[in-house]
Amino acid sequence: MTKFSANLGFLWTDRPLPRAIIAAKSAGFDAVECHWPYDTPAHEVKSALEETGLTMLGLNTTRGDVATGDNGLSAIPDRVDEARAAIDQAIAYAREIGAKAVHVMAGFAEGSDAHACFVANLEYACRQAPELTMLIEPLNRHDAPGYFLANTDQAQQIITEAGMPNLKLMFDCYHIGRTEGDLLTRFNALRESIGHVQFASVPDRGAPDHGEVNYAWLFKQFDALGWKLPLGAEYKPAGATDDTLAWLTKFVNAGDGKPKMTNTITN
Repeated sequence: MTKFSANLGFLWTDRPLPRAIIAAKSAGFDAVECHWPYDTPAHEVKSALEETGLTMLGLNTTRGDVATGDNGLSAIPDRVDEARAAIDQAIAYAREIGAKAVHVMAGFAEGSDAHACFVANLEYACRQAPELTMLIEPLNRHDAPGYFLANTDQAQQIITEAGMPNLKLMFDCYHIGRTEGDLLTRFNALRESIGHVQFASVPDRGAPDHGEVNYAWLFKQFDALGWKLPLGAEYKPAGATDDTLAWLTKFVNAGDGKPKMTNTITN
């Protein structure tokens, strides 16, 4: 049966993170993940996770100075100290709340120096927390032009070069669908390097019940190939999150043939 994780960077952003975790549980999600939880005390997040029994699958390193356009730091050669401070912060927070993975954000950069910098920072992250999975995620050129990590071939090269057993690929079906396509073929080719899967409709990044990708079919293929970890719903809801979840009941029911009870909360 396909399992799903709610990405609280986009879902239930109208409430504090602990209450969003409770909402995800009530809606029927099997796990949660987030972007940048650092404004919320870790003990509050941990308490909500314990209350619901959900696992926090992952979180991101900070982007840097967002006001000046930063979107990650780890591939920027003259900002290594900042990048490693962000990695240390993410690891400490992940450990405190029991998260499983950290997405190390590359940032806007290019060239061989950026490549070497990113690999070195990833090696640092992996050594600092061997019990955690370190994820790297290519972002599509339409949404994030100039982002250092741009496609899965580049990501696989970096994973191979770093040679760290806990360095894995974030296989985001939305980003890959926007720039590379052929999602099942890419998934098969990269299967051993994948640490987490995310999804949203292509091309509008909405709920997965419309668009170019037939997710009901794709999720069945992932399941048949042995992928049993929760898939991350990282989409931008058109309106209130609770009003966009018809896909969840449909896809879960399609996976096991049994209805799954869901409850909707409004607070």
